[in-house]
Amino acid sequence: MIMPRGASQLLLPANPLFIAFSLVVGLLIDMVPVGRQPWMPDVLALVLVFWNVHQPRRVGVGWAFVFGLMIDVHHGALLGQHALAYSLLAFGAVALHRRLLWFSLFAQALHVLPLFVLATAIAVTVRLIVGGMWPGWSLVLAPVLQAALWPIAAALLLAPQRRAPDPDAHRPL
Repeated sequence: MIMPRGASQLLLPANPLFIAFSLVVGLLIDMVPVGRQPWMPDVLALVLVFWNVHQPRRVGVGWAFVFGLMIDVHHGALLGQHALAYSLLAFGAVALHRRLLWFSLFAQALHVLPLFVLATAIAVTVRLIVGGMWPGWSLVLAPVLQAALWPIAAALLLAPQRRAPDPDAHRPL
């Protein structure tokens, strides 16, 4: 991972089990019945984008597609609706990952907002093409809430990688 500008410490390598755990937790949060409200943020999409930015070799477009299929099956949506949206979301995150790490968390949130808007627009467009109902204008809040949750998600998901302050002055890192 690239050392972000202004970072005061190096991060430990991300544990693959923690990455998998966080993705499963995001999936489970999206499966809670309240998660089907149009204004609710898509937590799984947020976690996918985060790991695509920070660990693009471990979490990529393939995993986004698989998780999208799981969400499609759970929601009873057209098979591939969320898979397409998540795949394009992951592709955009991987394409921007080197640039995003140089910004502050709030600037990163502004940069991922168009990705979340695009993913939501794709999912709604596919839904409308096959004759689904319009979910309402409250749907516009979901990508904004996802971007607002970006700094919180970053703090939570990077916490296990932060090294405890070491009082040993003779240690090089």
